[in-house]
Amino acid sequence: MGTTKWLWRWRSNPLRRHEDVVEAWVVLAVCVIVAFAGAVVALLTARGAEHAFAQERAHGHAVRAVLLADAPHGVTARWSADDRVEVPVRWTAPDGTSRSGRTPVDGGLKAGAPVTVWQDDRGRLTLSRPTGRTEGHVEAALFGAAAALAVAAPVLGAGAVARARLDRRRMARWEQEWDAVGPLWGPKTG
Repeated sequence: MGTTKWLWRWRSNPLRRHEDVVEAWVVLAVCVIVAFAGAVVALLTARGAEHAFAQERAHGHAVRAVLLADAPHGVTARWSADDRVEVPVRWTAPDGTSRSGRTPVDGGLKAGAPVTVWQDDRGRLTLSRPTGRTEGHVEAALFGAAAALAVAAPVLGAGAVARARLDRRRMARWEQEWDAVGPLWGPKTG
């Protein structure tokens, strides 16, 4: 599509209406806002997620723990999506103190069995291992894309509403003009 054809609404033309010019500016504004605001929000969100995942990796440490109770088979934790059970464990914190808490582990393990748990720098248990580098990149990209869509959707919706209103106004004006010109062409048939 040539530039002249694409910019037809801005050209001087006796058939061009005020609504056509307003619609052209609305379309341009929507495209610019979606492109630039979406890109900026996507980049900021992805960068923020990357930073959060990097912090998680830097401050999450694997530690050996011991089960304090049997992990029953077939009973899953309320928030576990991978059929793990929540049982009490004991581990040593970075400061050397012995700690205990509850964490999800595979079912069927007996009390005293060693398991790997993840803790932060203060020795508190985390629910899962830190997000890996590759997984973090993928998740950050998905968060960025979702943020861009979250910005684009209301802007595109507002543009569609504005264009629909302009179409209604345009149709109303065409009807008024047809009512004025139509009788000059002769009687209606039917």
